[in-house]
Amino acid sequence: MTQIQAVRLEKDLKEIATIHKSVRMQRISPSDVVEACLLRIERLNPKINAFITVLADQALEQAAIAEAEISAGKWRGPLHGIPVGIKDFFDTAGIKTTAGFDQFKDRVPLKDAAGVAKLKGAGAIIIGKMNMHRLGMGTTGLDSYFGPVRNPWDVDHIPGGSSAGSAAAVASLMCYATLDTDAIGSCRLPAACCGVVGFKGTYGLIDPKGILEGEADPGEMIRWFSHPGITTRAVEDTALVLDVLAEKSAGTTIQYCDELARPGQVRVGVATNFRADREVSGAFETAVEIIRGLGCPMSTITVPFRDPGSDLSNIEAERKGISSQTFKDIDVILLPTTTTAVPKVKGAGDDPQALSAANTAFANYYGLPAISVPCGVDKNGLPLGLQIVGKPWSEGTVLQLAYRYEKATPWKTKHPDL
Repeated sequence: MTQIQAVRLEKDLKEIATIHKSVRMQRISPSDVVEACLLRIERLNPKINAFITVLADQALEQAAIAEAEISAGKWRGPLHGIPVGIKDFFDTAGIKTTAGFDQFKDRVPLKDAAGVAKLKGAGAIIIGKMNMHRLGMGTTGLDSYFGPVRNPWDVDHIPGGSSAGSAAAVASLMCYATLDTDAIGSCRLPAACCGVVGFKGTYGLIDPKGILEGEADPGEMIRWFSHPGITTRAVEDTALVLDVLAEKSAGTTIQYCDELARPGQVRVGVATNFRADREVSGAFETAVEIIRGLGCPMSTITVPFRDPGSDLSNIEAERKGISSQTFKDIDVILLPTTTTAVPKVKGAGDDPQALSAANTAFANYYGLPAISVPCGVDKNGLPLGLQIVGKPWSEGTVLQLAYRYEKATPWKTKHPDL
């Protein structure tokens, strides 16, 4: 594939929701899609540093297999032949999994993580392992053994973290989706900074098994707070990936893509006690008015922000009580994803938490489904994020409102000029 052909493909087919139809109808081949992504990786990754490992040969081999399967009528679903990335927290059999940590730089697991195996089973093509903030212990994406990730909108600004490479790569169309983790907002925060969609489900919805399997226990807080996440360019893409990753044993056989157009009102609670600077608050107020215009009943709500320190003795009881308390009269909470506009690299300094998780971490404590979608830009032209949080097991409602908001705004079509 030539660079010109790749650019044409990128122009017309920027999302899984559109590209999978062309792949299934054999108007384009998985090999074409993979080659286009590899060309962008070759051109952009030296600048953005989103990947730790690029699996070019393996991806091309898998693309050829997918092409033959689809030609034979053995289509596995919307992810068949689609290039995706894996945050370097998740084990990949025979491929190094490092967590951006020097002591794991040569670590090669024998078995795929549960989520990786599901993606492969759906025909997705693993194109590489994503760079990340070392051991997931920061929100800037600047601290990795393999070097800092840069924001594709402006390399002088942080990409957010810890799923930094994931958000940067998806925003740059180096792949179409990524499997991530979110422990205090570490999927949603970089999504907001890079202008893409970041999602985590209810605690237990996606199987986390295979995150640095066999290594030292990360501690009780990480076990409770960490959720697998998904980064994509559009809400519908998130639903398509979630349909593959969600555990059916979690008490549901729901198809999340079908939920996007489900009729019915969503009762919205507008948060009043979040932290935000003037730019973030302004974009949030505009987003609230757009959602009001969709006919959603609205009321104000005080978010139960929770900083438990090291005391998690009440977490199970508080998770069980959250629906009847906070969500008694509402279905979702609206609040900004970040507290500030995207910080500059220079301003972030050596502070691994320079991007505050004050508006996101409560959803991890209570195990709630949450999504960040683009809702504007700051004075420097960098993205801002709107967060929608639902009660446990209400992923369909969260995705539905996010989808309706996305369709009512231009932000899905805004991407870095690369």
